[in-house]
Order: sequence, then structure tokens, then C-alpha cells
Amino acid sequence: MKKYLVSFLLAIVVGLTSGCITKLNSTVSPGTNLKTLKKFHVVRLDADKRGIEKLISDRLNVMGYKATAGEKTAVPDDAEAIVTYQDKWMWDITMYMIELNVQVRQPKTDIAMATGHSLRTSLARKSPPEMVEEVLTDLFKK
Repeated sequence: MKKYLVSFLLAIVVGLTSGCITKLNSTVSPGTNLKTLKKFHVVRLDADKRGIEKLISDRLNVMGYKATAGEKTAVPDDAEAIVTYQDKWMWDITMYMIELNVQVRQPKTDIAMATGHSLRTSLARKSPPEMVEEVLTDLFKK
């Protein structure tokens, strides 16, 4: 009986914690210092109807940078970097952002200078503005 109780409790713990996955990481290419960049343009993902590009540009502005958002064809001439992103959404009673990937790219070559990634499952979910903040904060501290 005791053996079954221990197995049952272990199964409950595994079940409760398996939905709490959080992963945050970022990488910056060698020789790249993001803090020297001042002007960014966030390119709207074609499929994005939620305004994530505005959340990213707003957060960059709050962080003290100058950022615009819009189409790739509308990149200002003085942009020092282009920011691209991919967002993934899931359903668990409500829709929530499970994953956000952000890339900071060179405007002329489109080569990624830095990437940031956040993954949050349902029980560890955050709002889109919070996920944008955590990715950008982690990315710019490197």
C-alpha cells in the first residue's frame, strides 16, 4: 500500500511540474555590442495580427533606444539594426504566447547579430508585453 501511495504522489508531482517549463536564452555574435546601436526598425511579421512588432518597438523605446515598427519596405535610412521576430501561440482555455524568438539584424546584409528566445508553457505563461520585456532585457544585457 505504501509503495502505491509513493508512486501516486510521484505521478502527481510529475504531472504538475511538467506544465511549468520556462526557457530563456540569448546569444550575441562575437564582436557585436548591442549597446552601441541606437536606432532600430522592427519588421512586422506578415502573419502577425496581434501587434507584437509594436510591443517590441515600444519596449526598445522604453529602454532608451529609438525604434520604429512597420513593414520591411519602410525601414528608415538611419536604422542601425533591423529587428525580426517569430511568435508562437497555443490554446489552453485561452490563447497565450508560448514562444517568442527575436533577432537583431544588420540592415544591409540581413545577417543576425543577436538572437533572443523565450519559451513558456501554460502554467508558466506571461503576457506578450512581459515576454517581450524578458527577451529584450536578456538580449541587451549580454
